[in-house]
Amino acid sequence: MIPYWRLSGYYFFYFAFVGAFSPYFGLYLQSIGSTAAQIAVLMSLMSVMRMLAPTLWGMLADRLGVRVPIVRLSALLSMLGFAGFLVSDAYASLFASMAFLAFFWSAALPLVETLTFAHLDGQAGRYGNIRVWGSVGFILAVLGLGYLLDDLPIRAVLWVTLATLGGILACALVIPEARRPVRASSHQPLGAILRRPEVRSLLLACFFMSAAHGALYVFYSLHLVEHGYSKTLVGWMWTLGVIAEIAVFMGMPQLLRAFSLRAILVFSFAAAVLRFLVIGWAADSLALLLFAQVLHGATFGAYHAAAVAAVNEWFGAQHQARGQALYGSISFGAGGMIGGVLSGYTWDWIGSAWTYSLGAVFALLGLLVLLGGWREPSPGERV
Repeated sequence: MIPYWRLSGYYFFYFAFVGAFSPYFGLYLQSIGSTAAQIAVLMSLMSVMRMLAPTLWGMLADRLGVRVPIVRLSALLSMLGFAGFLVSDAYASLFASMAFLAFFWSAALPLVETLTFAHLDGQAGRYGNIRVWGSVGFILAVLGLGYLLDDLPIRAVLWVTLATLGGILACALVIPEARRPVRASSHQPLGAILRRPEVRSLLLACFFMSAAHGALYVFYSLHLVEHGYSKTLVGWMWTLGVIAEIAVFMGMPQLLRAFSLRAILVFSFAAAVLRFLVIGWAADSLALLLFAQVLHGATFGAYHAAAVAAVNEWFGAQHQARGQALYGSISFGAGGMIGGVLSGYTWDWIGSAWTYSLGAVFALLGLLVLLGGWREPSPGERV
């Protein structure tokens, strides 16, 4: 039996944390006097650690043959790291707390993705029905906190975010370990998988896609507030993007029957180019911003679901933890770090419009890499 609600609950709280943290923590840092560069560095520590930690934890999980104990440990230590924000507003203290939080928080998701696919046991199309609860958690957190912050001080972000980390820990304690398949005689070495052109092109393209989203995750809320939008509307804008994401996750079984993974990814990258140009140059038009947020269903929802499905198929049972960790490290880690840090320096230097245009350039580079390195499957092929 698939432990549907226990896995769904984990995703719910994991992305409720993202919904409380990503849109509003930058506003909190601004309120205590942090500069744009300091905000970018602090927020990008999440990406730096996602570059290092998932691979280390994935190797450990594959070697030990267990994943759940690592997920539980990461949940507990993430809470301890975040508690440091309640102690001091000094930049050095903020940096240390963020680094500690990020190292352990980033360890968990690739392992939970591996657990989910192991429990699904060949029913990859049902992944979206479980992952969608993460989107629901994100919506409730980002929307609810947006309303709260219209009446409460910005420091409320800390307490709400800490509560979501407590939810992650509670769910981690009840997630069951998945049975590991017997090693097949046709086991393929990890190096041979990584030498395949479609694998390398996807991982490089994913790096560019996350770099393209750097300014979005660090400065989107500030961008809207600076253009006169309320914090409540900020919450609704994030919510709209995730509603589009939910629709895509729910429709992934149908999309996978109708289109190849490559075709879904190509469309997602093309949509990202358009989306970031619109956000950068049409911020005064609410209608165009609404359109850009709907594109989040493609630039994250379809993109992420197709990418993890490809990794799941290419890396096989023996390398699942490391495969998902590599995907997370290269894309959300290295790509997110580069995009986030660069946006912190270009934001004050060349302005928001050109910063988001740089994001569009990153998405275009990813599209070109994908088109050039991953050939179109012949009829009857999958991935």
